[in-house]
Order: sequence, then C-alpha cells, then structure tokens
Amino acid sequence: MAESRHPSRRAAGVPRTLLPPRKLCGFLLLLVLVFSVSYAVGSATGPVAPGMRGSGGGGSSGGGTGDMPGMHGGGE
Repeated sequence: MAESRHPSRRAAGVPRTLLPPRKLCGFLLLLVLVFSVSYAVGSATGPVAPGMRGSGGGGSSGGGTGDMPGMHGGGE
C-alpha cells in the first residue's frame, strides 16, 4: 500500500546536518562582498578629512579644537 520514502543521501557523503543552511552561506558571502567593496572604495578615495590626521611628529597642535566654534577644552 503506502510506501515510506527515505531521503536520499548526498553523493559527496557529507550528512546534511553538518552543512550550514544555503541561505546563511549566501548571506555571509554577500556580507563579505559588501565589506570588500566598501573597503576598496574607501582605500581608493583616501582620507575624508586630511587635516584630522596627526603630523606624526607629535608637535604642538594647540589642542586640535581651534577651528571648531563652540568646542572648548575640558573644564572650561
């Protein structure tokens, strides 16, 4: 009468329970792709505000807030 069907085994011999879901793999691949592209674009364009980087010499920059109105040092 009614025959019970068993799911066929994969040809590679790896049980399906050990593999992550295909949607998860696709999402992770998309995530890596988006971050890789954004990193490449950011590296190609360079720094957004070149004046924000230190000169490397550790010289006296005067606190670094001289060009921002309304910004004062701590406790003033």
